[in-house]
Amino acid sequence: VGDITKINSEILFPILEQGYIPVISSIGSSIEGVSHNINADFVAGEIAAAINAEKLILMTDTPGILIDKNDQKSLQKQINLKEAREFIHDDIVSNGMKPKTECCIRAIAQGVKAAHIIDGRIEHALLLEIFTNSGVGTMINA
Repeated sequence: VGDITKINSEILFPILEQGYIPVISSIGSSIEGVSHNINADFVAGEIAAAINAEKLILMTDTPGILIDKNDQKSLQKQINLKEAREFIHDDIVSNGMKPKTECCIRAIAQGVKAAHIIDGRIEHALLLEIFTNSGVGTMINA
């Protein structure tokens, strides 16, 4: 597994300017040309930061950040960076949600305005999160 040191956004801008949505693999290469698997959440977050995205949206199979992982009603609809960091430190966010939350923190710290973790199992989850006041997942912002 590798860590991201640089995103070459110069490749992405012409594609985006032509109206295409690129599909990007989470495989990177070292200076020596060795391929490395990279956590896809981290790749998405770094790309969002590199292209100055307004939002980063991660779809998963959980409702978002839960204070009690066994209680869907404990969903945190909106938190800030400080709370997100505290949730990781206090082990409220753990397992698969930890890298998702970490990549959101990193993306926001690099200029992305908001990051959302939403449940892709919900019909129209993306539309509900973006175009309603209540949303369906967790929004993290500065």
